[in-house]
Amino acid sequence: MTGLYLAGAFMISGLLFFNRNRAINYLLVTGFLALQIGFTVYEYLHINKTELFYFTADGLAVLLLIPLCIISIPAMYHSYVFLSKNQENARHRAIYFAAMVMLLTAISATYLANHIAVTWIFVELTTLSASALIYHRRNNRSLEGTWKYVFVCAISITLVFIGILFLSFTLKQEGTDDLSFAVLLKKAPELNLFWLKLAFIFIFTGFTAKMGLVPMYTAGIDAKDKAPSPAGALLSSVLLNVGFVGIFRFYIIIANSPIHSWAGHVILIAAILSIFVATVYMTKVKNIKRMFAYSSIEHMGIVMLGIVAGGVGYYGAVLHIVLHAFLKSSLFFQMGQIYRIYKSKSIYDVGNYFKYNLTGSVVMLLGFFFATAMPPSGLFISEFMIFRGLFASNYLLILIIVILLLTVILWAFGKNIFKLLFSPAIDFREEGMEHIKPVESLSQFVLLGLVVYLGLTPPMQFVTLIQEAIKNLPH
Repeated sequence: MTGLYLAGAFMISGLLFFNRNRAINYLLVTGFLALQIGFTVYEYLHINKTELFYFTADGLAVLLLIPLCIISIPAMYHSYVFLSKNQENARHRAIYFAAMVMLLTAISATYLANHIAVTWIFVELTTLSASALIYHRRNNRSLEGTWKYVFVCAISITLVFIGILFLSFTLKQEGTDDLSFAVLLKKAPELNLFWLKLAFIFIFTGFTAKMGLVPMYTAGIDAKDKAPSPAGALLSSVLLNVGFVGIFRFYIIIANSPIHSWAGHVILIAAILSIFVATVYMTKVKNIKRMFAYSSIEHMGIVMLGIVAGGVGYYGAVLHIVLHAFLKSSLFFQMGQIYRIYKSKSIYDVGNYFKYNLTGSVVMLLGFFFATAMPPSGLFISEFMIFRGLFASNYLLILIIVILLLTVILWAFGKNIFKLLFSPAIDFREEGMEHIKPVESLSQFVLLGLVVYLGLTPPMQFVTLIQEAIKNLPH
């Protein structure tokens, strides 16, 4: 099935790229969504099955494929609305949808890859396809954002490649050149610690560009700002999960080696710095899309704290990454509606959103409560687990620092959101303002509903997938 999925998705992407007929474009997109849904269901029903030697539908892969499949449906719908409202020409529409299909395909393959070199290949493909989406508007700002993204990601993928070379070198000393995660896990206790440490530093640093962590978090900020909102929703959710997969799969190997504690300290530093950077920028940023992007940095830092904490923190980290994908995609979808009304992303140019888009305002209000982990948000549960893990692991000082930083973020986030919702918009003219249909916010309510449902009353199948994803970590 994996081979059929990849062949079908690449073929659809190619047909979308060369086709200029509007009806055929949307027919092909619908066909891809059907393919994605069928593929996700198949992988769920055939968990732990390996196909084409390099792709295994383990617990983590299936767990992340499901949110990708769900989010891809409203992403395509909101892309249709975006392109219709902007009256894009046929060539730009074709490139946009071809890049969307390629991005989703590359992300799916990355989730399933059971070999670190194969992971590297498809991560590079996500960079190429995402850059086409960032440059969609074809102006100087989008060009700047695209080059920044490509430049930082090119450096990051080079760092990962160097780390893989170090890993290959130490494996050669153990008499094998198989870089599959299963072999790496088996050989982990025997690997040369010097080369293993070097490999971890390079691979971890490289994947921080995709996950949105210090030191290479800058790649995603401009990308999410300059990309159309439906594309930004993918970049801030399922693409961030690609970085998590790269780091998490390699961390499992490290956790079963003598350098586990050392690696935990490296991750801890990156996590704290990420939350600190997010705090500083959240107090200053006035661009709403960039505010959402910096919020993602904060959440990725919290996820990494769960990995460091261990125990229940492992469960909390994986739960958090799934719920964050639903939450942040809903906010970016709603951002598209905000821009259509105010024609601006600046907090200075917006206001009285409750008056102009009631259903969208409810989405933003709930999104704020959920993003700041207030009940009934499922993120409250995942953060509680992570903080409990930190407390149990005697990271009390770290926990206090993090809570103080999150308090500042809550204030900064809330100040801007309530300005958007309730304060009068300065020099805003209602004449000619576009009226948003309430049905356009339906997808966001569904996504936010999943954040509550999966956090508070998760089905047993969901819990089992998380437990399957963390089974090889020391508890």
